[in-house]
Amino acid sequence: MERNMKKSTESRIKTALTIAGSDSSGGAGIQADLKTMIVNGVYGMSAITALTAQNTTGVRSVMEVTPEFLEEQLDCVFTDIRPDAVKIGMLPSAALMRAAAGKLKEYGAKNIVVDPVMVATSGSRLMQEDAVQVMREELFPLAAVITPNIPEAEVISGRSIVTEQEMEEAAAQIGAECHTAVLLKGGHQRNDANDLLYKDGVLRWFRGKRIDNPNTHGTGCTLSSAIAANLAKGYPLEESVERAKEYLSAALADMLDLGAGSGPMNHGFCLHDTYFGKYW
Repeated sequence: MERNMKKSTESRIKTALTIAGSDSSGGAGIQADLKTMIVNGVYGMSAITALTAQNTTGVRSVMEVTPEFLEEQLDCVFTDIRPDAVKIGMLPSAALMRAAAGKLKEYGAKNIVVDPVMVATSGSRLMQEDAVQVMREELFPLAAVITPNIPEAEVISGRSIVTEQEMEEAAAQIGAECHTAVLLKGGHQRNDANDLLYKDGVLRWFRGKRIDNPNTHGTGCTLSSAIAANLAKGYPLEESVERAKEYLSAALADMLDLGAGSGPMNHGFCLHDTYFGKYW
């Protein structure tokens, strides 16, 4: 009876897996991913690709896991609590990308969201240069959507992106070449947080208002994880993007101010309960 009750409880919640690096300051990486997933109503799991020593002012050092250890983590997750969606963040090397791609193919993973993390908010490089082509060839074709920002899209497409027309051209090029949907994020001081979705030859703009908050550490991780959470719950891609953008905007608008640099947002802005205490 107890076992049956346990299974019944498990069946009521969807699950999502983040494959990403750890952020010791908690604002980005798997820490941001897991916070986002639970607030967006799914059970989050993680496979860590690297440990980073970082805070709001920058990344001090990175220690990668081995491809074999990443594969073992993925085996443990998929053979026990199968994820309904997968978010992929920091994969610093080509070897780790191949390891992740191989296991995702082996287990037939669905609803994969790839955030091609190349540079941290602080400016520190998080991906080896030779890994970009492997990412295009091995990971992008597996994805339901990829979520590059403009600097990342410039690297992937090999073209300069300044105007909205150039965003449209780049998104269409990347989508056609890599056989995936593309959410090209228009932040990074290029426009007023207007994001562009390319899917199956169709372009759709998601208009947003820039929030005057300098604390943007982990915004890319948060958005991609929220998209994955909503895909896990069964929402179509367009609605998943819309819901994720609403969540991100609200978390930024809460105006959390921590750290000496570009600080994190308040992922739990909407949680109000006796467990949170007077500071919430």
